[in-house]
Amino acid sequence: MQRRTFVSMATGATMGFALQPGVLASEQEPKDPVPYPDPAVEVVDPRFAKYHIISAAVERLFTGARWAEGPVWIGDGGYLIFSDIPNNRMLRWLEETGEVTVFRSPSNYSNGNSRDRVGRLLTCEHDTRRVTRTEYDGTVSVLMDSFQGKKLNAPNDLVVHSDGAIWFSDPGYGIMSNYEGHKAAFELPANVYRLDPNTRVATVVASDLEKPNGLCFSPDEKLLYIVDSAVPKHPGAPIPIRVYDVVDGVRLTNGRMFVNMSPGTSDGIRCDVDGNVWSAAGWAGKDFNGVHVFAPDGTLIGKIHLPETCANLCFGGTKRNRLFMTASQSLYALYVGTEGVPMA
Repeated sequence: MQRRTFVSMATGATMGFALQPGVLASEQEPKDPVPYPDPAVEVVDPRFAKYHIISAAVERLFTGARWAEGPVWIGDGGYLIFSDIPNNRMLRWLEETGEVTVFRSPSNYSNGNSRDRVGRLLTCEHDTRRVTRTEYDGTVSVLMDSFQGKKLNAPNDLVVHSDGAIWFSDPGYGIMSNYEGHKAAFELPANVYRLDPNTRVATVVASDLEKPNGLCFSPDEKLLYIVDSAVPKHPGAPIPIRVYDVVDGVRLTNGRMFVNMSPGTSDGIRCDVDGNVWSAAGWAGKDFNGVHVFAPDGTLIGKIHLPETCANLCFGGTKRNRLFMTASQSLYALYVGTEGVPMA
């Protein structure tokens, strides 16, 4: 079955999981006007000017979540899926109408989402402590829920390599309380894994981060960026986004600091086609909240200021030039002068 068929089914039947079909929000609701250029978009370095569309504004598309996360663009269907972790649901924003409806409930306290190379939805689930794949007919397959006989902690975010392998982080936030999953004991270190979805063989590719979180490949897949969102043990210690060399598409080497996000932290990250890293940012006051954009050399070149802490982001829209941002209770979007690296 081709991806087009899968997405057609998903659009029509919400993949069989939309238990509450009522519209939660619509883009037809009145919005306050924004002056151009939008003061929420800050050019920190001249290199960012080419990515700043002066006649585009930050738009709040939805509010009403408790902690919005895991956006993934489903271009074949013209919609965005994102997680509302504490409310144990996944939501769907439809580009054509601006409507937001429940996509899946319960969602097993889902967090990060992505797509595999044939368009199937991949999801990190906190409550069940597993990585799943939604098949073309809407059924859910478990790809991985344990490693060497021990349960995963609570998979957080994931990215798919061009060879089809799934790379995901497992920091365990979902078992640290009953708010985003259920409280439970850690059975494994906080690792980053590479999973071959065909053989189901998994390997640890990074074990040197305390709380590995968001991750993304550079456009040529020679680099992997990984966020460490752990609270520093010592005052003044860095809160890093690290970068690694990818060897033969299967292992990492030469891990080092890419940027220090202190005094705040990053969460989800994505690369654009020019190799810039777009990072969610928060937890350091209102001037820090939003998205920070870094050039490939690690220089901060731009900021998108949001009134809420940003958790994650992705590129989408018809031309992959619309940045979607899940931020605390809301979903935001901004047209930008670049495109995201194709995810599938």
